[in-house]
Amino acid sequence: MSKVFNKIINGNCLEELKKIPDKTFDLVFADPPYNMQIGETLTRPDASKVNGVDDKWDQFKSFKHYDDFCKSWLIECRRILKDNGSIWVIGSYHNIFRLGYHLQNLNYWLLNDVIWRKNNPMPNFRGTRFTNAHETLIWASKNKKSKYTFNYQSLKCLNDDLQMRSDWMLPICNGKERLKKNGKKIHSTQKPEALLHRIILATTNKGDTIFDPFLGTGTTAVVAKKLGRNYYGIEKDKKYFKAAQDRINKAKKIEDNYLDTIENNKSKPRIPFGSLVELGILKPGTTLFDHKKKINAKIMADGSIKHKESEGSIHKVAAKIMGTESYNGWTYWHCNINGSTVLIDNLRQKFISSKQI
Repeated sequence: MSKVFNKIINGNCLEELKKIPDKTFDLVFADPPYNMQIGETLTRPDASKVNGVDDKWDQFKSFKHYDDFCKSWLIECRRILKDNGSIWVIGSYHNIFRLGYHLQNLNYWLLNDVIWRKNNPMPNFRGTRFTNAHETLIWASKNKKSKYTFNYQSLKCLNDDLQMRSDWMLPICNGKERLKKNGKKIHSTQKPEALLHRIILATTNKGDTIFDPFLGTGTTAVVAKKLGRNYYGIEKDKKYFKAAQDRINKAKKIEDNYLDTIENNKSKPRIPFGSLVELGILKPGTTLFDHKKKINAKIMADGSIKHKESEGSIHKVAAKIMGTESYNGWTYWHCNINGSTVLIDNLRQKFISSKQI
């Protein structure tokens, strides 16, 4: 397994994929040829040439050839995904609908389509169509029952405490990030690191392994390395491969202390208040009180609490006192520990951190 960690291969992905063991990767990010079918040179109004995607690797004899190619690598990617893994594929209107069709037919389970809206797209110079200002990503799990990773809280934090939507405004790869040689772009479709940062942060955890079958100049591997993930990539073109190697070698991993993500509430262990009583962390007869120390309750042997005529769970009694249908007792009740006032939720967190569960 370690042979495919933090390594890139110069080769044909359809051949190299067959060498990878089953259920190896936590995530696949695939940026395949788009099959854009550009049949003639594109020019600007001043007659200068537009550096569009006219590379040979993006040209296929027919839609059938393209479909056969896509099905081949998608089948292999599903095989090498772990059961709880997921895949991202990116494309334009030229190919994304075909990719979605194949994903469903191959029993991937579609989770989201995401619109990457570019805030600096290339204009439509001829004025014959709308400016093509976005690309589409499809996110899918290996199957319907996969317990895939989605770091909801981290994405919410990244978005100023708002739920992350499925339309992302991000710039195209430009400026210092864009790899060039003698003033010319090394790769015609280099993806921005910001895009991969969001994808990897959202759908993997520190230490996971990410695979890219069309590595290009190495954006996926670079961001994976920075974020403390393992990577493995395949790139057929020697020029792109060399650029990726150089770029990965220069990339620096973020310190481990800064790679932790906010834990999703659903993934946190659920600790009943009664467990603290059973384990002797809080004993029957102990007094609980509110933050003003004006309201008291006693802990009973079964983990319930009693306040005057009210008895029940820490939540039920707190709700009755507050006059609401429900209330979080963990954040309402306090206790005295060695002369200090302690919120009982802090005791719970300390218990969880001690790994007694």
